[in-house]
Amino acid sequence: MVEQLEKIKFTVNKSQCGLRLDIFLAQSEAALSRSQVKYAIEEGDVLVNGKVPKVSEHLKEGDVIVLTKKPPVEAKAIPQKMVLDIVYEDDAVIVINKPAGMVVHPAPGNPEKTLVNALLYHCHDLSGIGGVLRPGIVHRLDKDTSGLIVAAKSDEAHRSLSSQFEKHDVHKKYLALVWGNVKDDHGAIEAAVGRHPVNRKKMSTKSKRGRKALTLWQVRERYGAATLLEVEIKTGRTHQIRVHLSDRGYPVVGDAVYGNTSRIKAVNDPALKARLKEFNRQALHAAQLSFIHPQKNERMMFTADMPKDMNDLCAQLRACTQQIDSKKDMWKNKSDH
Repeated sequence: MVEQLEKIKFTVNKSQCGLRLDIFLAQSEAALSRSQVKYAIEEGDVLVNGKVPKVSEHLKEGDVIVLTKKPPVEAKAIPQKMVLDIVYEDDAVIVINKPAGMVVHPAPGNPEKTLVNALLYHCHDLSGIGGVLRPGIVHRLDKDTSGLIVAAKSDEAHRSLSSQFEKHDVHKKYLALVWGNVKDDHGAIEAAVGRHPVNRKKMSTKSKRGRKALTLWQVRERYGAATLLEVEIKTGRTHQIRVHLSDRGYPVVGDAVYGNTSRIKAVNDPALKARLKEFNRQALHAAQLSFIHPQKNERMMFTADMPKDMNDLCAQLRACTQQIDSKKDMWKNKSDH
């Protein structure tokens, strides 16, 4: 069957001048949502004056826009055989230690090799409440965050877990390696989190429509240039930990969105500096997960050790700190004599 393509042409008039391209198309007769428009632009299916535009491009009077509208393709997650680190599994739930780099569920532009694809192959009986693209999924972890995530294998389990998340009865603790020598030994960050007022791909505490968010933290280990924190979130807002810690001046190491790459310049050890530059994901790991089992009605707690990449980085930071401390002791002893 030959795919039927429909080309729709628009010319920007005076009253539409200054509109963002994505808003213009979402309001047009093309009948596409903002997310569909964004995907079409990213796929190269939109041209402005014959050139590939940015999603945020502001239009001028007389601009000619050509949209190539493709027939809808049914979205469906397919089972795929993949290695899973299964921490616990029974008829109701499955707990996975997700590696960094794995997306939780399929989305436009990322239809396969996700946790959902792997779970569909392994389980065959995931809860259908999440829909065809998110079966069994009751919460998520960012692609580059490693650690524990639970999925529901029955609709009853899905409803129970979803209710627990809403009531904050699911307890989650993370390990976060952050830049800087954190001032106190423990603390709490309470600041609403919502969409960034300018960059809609980011979250922010400056949002006018932010939702209440509470993050508790305590120091696990200090390395001078960086600090290892244990973090507990009492609310589950998108990017909550990364946003809250960055706001406090302690961004998560390796965070390309909320981080600060200039911090690496202050590191003197060449080997450590090279490792930090190579660390290409946020150093954030979901280390502990606790919930009430939907069938057994008893609280269960699971833990996952820090992954090798974070563990190796912490070991190198620790070794450099010890070297610096021993040099200080040596100079102190010399000065005392």
